[in-house]
Amino acid sequence: MEDHEILDTENLNELIRIRLEKLSNLIASGKDPFAITSYDKTHSSKDIINGFESLEGQTVQIAGRILSRRMMGKASFAHIMDFEGQLQIYLKIDELGEDAYEEWKKLDIGDIIGVSGKVFKTHKGEVSVNAKSVLLLAKSLLPLPEKWHGLKDNDLRYRQRYVDLIANPEVKQAFITRYKIIKAIRSYLDDNGFIEVETPILSTLAGGASARPFITHHNTLDLSMYMRIAPELYLKRLIVGGFERVYELGRMFRNEGMDIKHNPEFTMMELYQAYTDLDGMIDITQNIFEAVRKAVGAGESITYQGTQISLKAPWKRMSMAEAVKQYAGVDINAMDEKQAKAKAKEMGIALDKGKDSKGFILYEMFDNFVEDKLIDPTFITDYPVEVSPLAKRKQGTEVTHRFELFMYGREMGNAFAELNDPADQKSRFLAQAKLKELGDDEAQPYDEDYVTALEYGLPPTGGLGLGIDRMVMLFTDSISIRDVILYPTMKPKK
Repeated sequence: MEDHEILDTENLNELIRIRLEKLSNLIASGKDPFAITSYDKTHSSKDIINGFESLEGQTVQIAGRILSRRMMGKASFAHIMDFEGQLQIYLKIDELGEDAYEEWKKLDIGDIIGVSGKVFKTHKGEVSVNAKSVLLLAKSLLPLPEKWHGLKDNDLRYRQRYVDLIANPEVKQAFITRYKIIKAIRSYLDDNGFIEVETPILSTLAGGASARPFITHHNTLDLSMYMRIAPELYLKRLIVGGFERVYELGRMFRNEGMDIKHNPEFTMMELYQAYTDLDGMIDITQNIFEAVRKAVGAGESITYQGTQISLKAPWKRMSMAEAVKQYAGVDINAMDEKQAKAKAKEMGIALDKGKDSKGFILYEMFDNFVEDKLIDPTFITDYPVEVSPLAKRKQGTEVTHRFELFMYGREMGNAFAELNDPADQKSRFLAQAKLKELGDDEAQPYDEDYVTALEYGLPPTGGLGLGIDRMVMLFTDSISIRDVILYPTMKPKK
């Protein structure tokens, strides 16, 4: 049977039996591969390919997984894969010795080996290693997916990411890019005087965002606790305490729906800076994306899912009311509340109990008819007070100093000039509590201690939150959030 043939269940079971038998024979002969604790690897595949001129004729030791091999009697070629890529090895019976060559022939695709040999280039010009010795380091007891087509079943890819990374090497690159993005964000913030901190993941209140939390139970204290939905209120307490620039980059948890843009467990970066405003947050947002763009080698114009997106700053700004007027044809500022309700009904917008004010109506119009039309980076400003319980109100208006950043019809970030008036904050919390009483599971709880913190004095402060997973999706051209999370949430198999 050729290595690339698709295996039915009967053949698969037989191959597993054969591999287990091979392992048993190895153990019986004192060659248990799982007893080996280390291997002195001197070079990676990339080191050898890129450094061929200086390494030609030199002895190297490499290690990796067998991906393919071609047997030709007393000689054979194979490719092994390590973290950096693939490298060809050449094996001859008169150089390995008959016994060692027989042992080599018994190995399987997927086995992990260490190879010592000299670097050379074949007649076809492929950099290779002429093997002098081969050591089995780990036995693969399960066959790899059919090699010509890779692992295409998305459900299986996400459940068994380890197999996905072997079968689809390009997947690894997305997570290397993710690492570069996170590193670039941290480097930018560190270089600009921000201090990275850690705040609780478990707490007795789930505040800082409008979202449904995960609930757990602390046995010793016998009380319910919540997985954090956002670190905002803890970070702003630090500004009260005298920190002036702080950030946190980590996991958040929201007990909500799952689709290509949402995973219950996701990564977010939040920062807070004293003595700045929304313009300061806009500058930081553009600077972070510029730092990320350079770190991953992207141009000022990128292609996402076939659509060109210009990242050249400055980015467009428009108020939510302006956006609704331009894209939905509704001038809500020219309407009273009764007219706004009638227009919402005409547009098919269902308004929940307690959420039928002009501010809620404007937000629903934007959400339903505008958001998906914002392709190039756009800052949507002037969010209604009703949907912005933690943002500072614009004097004499019913809107706030808040923006959300949109690209390709998706929210990428959220920022406020932070509400620091304790009386106003208390009133907003009470309004949220009423919504919760009416059945809104995403309304924010009343946080008495946070109001107390504000009473000690929070300086004028700007805050920003960026969705890391969506940023990685953008720069890796990934259609689903599951493609940029190593272990996305999956429904258990029955």
